[in-house]
Amino acid sequence: MPRKYWLVKQEPDAYSWEAFVTDGRTAWTGVRNFQARNNLRAMRAGDRVLYYHSNIGKEIVGCATVEREAYPDPTASEGDWSCVDLVPHKVLKRRVTLDELKTDPGTREIPLIRHTRLSVMPLEEAAFRRIADMGQTAV
Repeated sequence: MPRKYWLVKQEPDAYSWEAFVTDGRTAWTGVRNFQARNNLRAMRAGDRVLYYHSNIGKEIVGCATVEREAYPDPTASEGDWSCVDLVPHKVLKRRVTLDELKTDPGTREIPLIRHTRLSVMPLEEAAFRRIADMGQTAV
């Protein structure tokens, strides 16, 4: 199957990119939105994931890889929720801000701009590559 591309959002004061890199991997738990949960379930091992700091900074800071596909979220006490395991892949040499994404012709229509509350979202390969270029990083 061809690789897919995603974006996940996290508040850096809750779990920053730097903490993720230090940990070396994480289970992406706690998602309680059905659309975001379905996006987690569509992720496949090897897919690339951009890591976005929300609220503070509002910028894409790194790229991760899906290591383990969807499985039951151990933090869910009820309901049918899933998580995936992510590992850090590369830090962006230059962080890409939300303001830049809103004005760049290659990114201004991505789900992050249109669906601001969604925490896990797909990206088209062209938009993913444009963001990597803006971040001066080959991912």
